[in-house]
Amino acid sequence: MRIPSVVLLLVSLATGVSAHGDEGTRVSWATATKGGGFQLFGATIADVINTVDERLDVETLATRGSRQNLQLLEAGSVDVGQVEGNAARVALDGIDRPAVDLKVLSVMYPNPGMFVVRGDSDYRDIDDLKGHPIAFGTQASGLRILAQDVLDGLGLKPDSDFRQIILGKAAEGPGLVMGGEAEALWGAGIGWPGFVEIANGPAGARFIAPSTGQIERILRKHPHLREMTVPAGTYRGQEEDVRSVGLWSLILVRPDLDSETVYRLARAIHRGQGTLAERLPQGRYTRPENTVRYVTIDRLHPGAARYYREIGLLPADVGSLAHDASPLDAHAPATGNTGQRRW
Repeated sequence: MRIPSVVLLLVSLATGVSAHGDEGTRVSWATATKGGGFQLFGATIADVINTVDERLDVETLATRGSRQNLQLLEAGSVDVGQVEGNAARVALDGIDRPAVDLKVLSVMYPNPGMFVVRGDSDYRDIDDLKGHPIAFGTQASGLRILAQDVLDGLGLKPDSDFRQIILGKAAEGPGLVMGGEAEALWGAGIGWPGFVEIANGPAGARFIAPSTGQIERILRKHPHLREMTVPAGTYRGQEEDVRSVGLWSLILVRPDLDSETVYRLARAIHRGQGTLAERLPQGRYTRPENTVRYVTIDRLHPGAARYYREIGLLPADVGSLAHDASPLDAHAPATGNTGQRRW
């Protein structure tokens, strides 16, 4: 598989990746296209990490999204990559492809998927959107995998039941909806920039997600997904909870990344969690408690596991840990499923 040209920009970084010297430890961190949720999250968490631990120098890289981040991690061209949950599942579980040997540093946040339309439109449900131009994200975005699974559960396809628009950059989506070139934008998560921009626009926003019956159909067809809720008030004008389905996104690292570096990254994320949550609403979910709850021991990088063990979240004998099926805690979206996806 041909690695995209952005890798050429990483060659100079490769020699300095995780190198210890007067400038500290450099860490290359792949995000996604500008204007999207991953790029915003990555830039923010990198700044938090660099502030908490001055010996770390996290440098973010704008990429085409989850699929490219997986390629870059596999090639050893970056140290850290943000990956949407469905894309991570395909890669880590080896679905229709060889499984990748990547490790988890931390969870990011849950990603319940939904459409957003202008608040002055007549659209009320998914069926209303059929046959209309819909922006489904960028080519390499993991959110497109989520869209495909959600619609497949309803017997629909993005490219045949809708007039599918593939974006060059995530930032293009809101303008297409507000300008009338697209009737809806597909996205996911808490504080997602595309949703924020449309909700704050002159016409406001309305969110369209699967109905209760549709959620049941989707979960029967795709049981790896989990029911999640976007709490009321998450977006301007959103007066009620929005229920949908999705998975948690992950922060993955290449398995041979220096264990001490990963330990310090995990520690910095934990120590800076309050600041991250203040700066980003979705940042309140990026907590070690959620990581050990939703990630099995064998998926964790040893450096991350070492830190989680030190703060009492893992037993001294990590092999003895048994994950239960406890529900999401009060800081995470509500879910109707008692068993949660374990990575």
